[in-house]
Amino acid sequence: MRGEDNRSGSLFSYVDLEARVPAEHSLRAIREIVNQALADLSGEFQALYSHTGRPGIVPEKLLRALLLQAFYSIRSERRLMAELEFNLLYRWFVGLGIDDPVWDATVFCKNRDRLLAGDVATRFLATLLALPQVKRLLSTEHFSVDGTLIEAWASIKSFRPMAEDGGYDKPDDDTPPPPAGSASDGRNAERDFYGARWSNDTHRSTTDGDARLYRKGRGKEAKLSYLGHALMENRHGLVVDGLVSRATGEAERLAAEAMLLLRPDRQPITLGADKAYDAAEFVATCEAAQVTPHIARNQLGRRSNIDDDLAASEGYAMSQRVRKRIEEVFAWVKTVAGWRKTRHRGLARVGWQFSLALAAYNLIRLPKLLAAPS
Repeated sequence: MRGEDNRSGSLFSYVDLEARVPAEHSLRAIREIVNQALADLSGEFQALYSHTGRPGIVPEKLLRALLLQAFYSIRSERRLMAELEFNLLYRWFVGLGIDDPVWDATVFCKNRDRLLAGDVATRFLATLLALPQVKRLLSTEHFSVDGTLIEAWASIKSFRPMAEDGGYDKPDDDTPPPPAGSASDGRNAERDFYGARWSNDTHRSTTDGDARLYRKGRGKEAKLSYLGHALMENRHGLVVDGLVSRATGEAERLAAEAMLLLRPDRQPITLGADKAYDAAEFVATCEAAQVTPHIARNQLGRRSNIDDDLAASEGYAMSQRVRKRIEEVFAWVKTVAGWRKTRHRGLARVGWQFSLALAAYNLIRLPKLLAAPS
């Protein structure tokens, strides 16, 4: 018998939201891990909020929502709130009931500075890795490091000469204004770049003052960018640390030094890296910190700083094979989590969101790793 095409919904629903999510859904395992990490951070969340006044949006729910944004490639926080309005799976993961109102997208703007001040993203990543079931998956001896270019949320037109007082040069008063309605009129006016010479020493972006003009390699175009850095353990390819820096020629090595020096235990380890890290000062820093530099040798018109005996060892060859897995991290962060181009401005905000994206990458990997036989 053919059923009726009824289009009016029921007034009441008697199915629990928990029952609507399949038992084998990957978000179940992820949510359990996330809740354990957030429970350990509860005391730090409490310190970020006042003891008086009207209760605000729970920070745990904000972080779960931002993780969903990375998992499902949601392009903006405004779109995230729109999806959260009707998507029952998203509501379940965040912790909202089926009848609970969804907060406004501007809540993220108001709370981001509070979470940024508490360095919550970095602490969340560290707490996640410190969970007993996750800690046993990590290598404590072998690591890899690399950096990736992240395009800034700023137009090349905003890159202008700096004045001596730290501001930006403006056209002379004698310069006639462009005709109304012309291509040179308005907020996004045209600029003639022909013959212009730009330098990070003399120019800054009026949109994002922390962005720097940088190019990936020879023959590539220069873009306003940041550099994202990640430290990966070699056993399962999980990220153990990460940060964002201004885009400079030495930024990758300086970031690697910072992450290595922040290690809680200074036991001997190995570090795989590409040719950009083959610099005498960086190799010396590694050796002083009990780090064996398994760095790809840069012998293009120069002498490598990596010893011949070390480069011929089996461990060196293994590190060079495994270190390429860090590109999988950057590929996921840029394509799935949407970090080919940052959605925020300023080094602190970009770094906070990048650390959260790295934590999201680990969370995507953990269910299968934890389910595999040890």
